[in-house]
Amino acid sequence: MQLKEDPRFDQCNREAKVMVILLILNIVWWYLFAYGLGLRNPDEYTYVMGLPAWFFYSCILGYVVFSALTVIVVQVFFRDIPLDDDESAAGGAGS
Repeated sequence: MQLKEDPRFDQCNREAKVMVILLILNIVWWYLFAYGLGLRNPDEYTYVMGLPAWFFYSCILGYVVFSALTVIVVQVFFRDIPLDDDESAAGGAGS
């Protein structure tokens, strides 16, 4: 007897892939700003709101941007799925 794969796994895998992509983009964002702007001589740094630009763009702005992107991604890609087994939801042995 071959078991049929639960279709909820497809949704879970899709959600996991989207979040991994978002994580990779966050790491790339942080790396490019932190090392792109931060490798200069500290005497040449520019400042945003009293913080070095590399820190502001990589840590502060990156946090805000990727928090907003996470909210958007969850609203667009995530779906509510029932967590009950199909058998128990149909009135299986526990009823």
